[in-house]
Amino acid sequence: MEQSLQYSNVLYVDDEIHNLNSFKACFRRDFSVFTAPGVAEALQVLKEQEIHLIITDQRMPETTGIEFLESIIKDYPDTIRMLLTGYADINAVVDAINKGRVFKYIQKPWEEALLRQTIKEGLALYATNRSKKQIAEKLEENNRQMEFLLRQSLLS
Repeated sequence: MEQSLQYSNVLYVDDEIHNLNSFKACFRRDFSVFTAPGVAEALQVLKEQEIHLIITDQRMPETTGIEFLESIIKDYPDTIRMLLTGYADINAVVDAINKGRVFKYIQKPWEEALLRQTIKEGLALYATNRSKKQIAEKLEENNRQMEFLLRQSLLS
């Protein structure tokens, strides 16, 4: 199994049910796919599952995809975020990058092979970030242990 596929929980948020069904049908064999027709349902999935990558539609009735992604950064900082939209709005692209910390911006209608590859890249990035975080934590622990040993040796 590829390293990136160790982390394969993908959440797709879109208010159009047929888009959710299409996404699930196309990608359920490649990834663990979770879908949500709105932000409330997406937040529930995030509470119940360890989601590695989120793809959200930009235009939804209760909020925008950017606003949703921005709202979850504090609680889910490591999750890779992607924005999907049928509208080419440069302001949305800029906001996605600056506010929502979006990894990729994808135009609708999406091409299955390209989206699959982009999801794999996002999951590989998640795996890399996770490895870096674990290494940093180990280094921090080693530094604490070294500091303790140095103090003990100075006190002896």
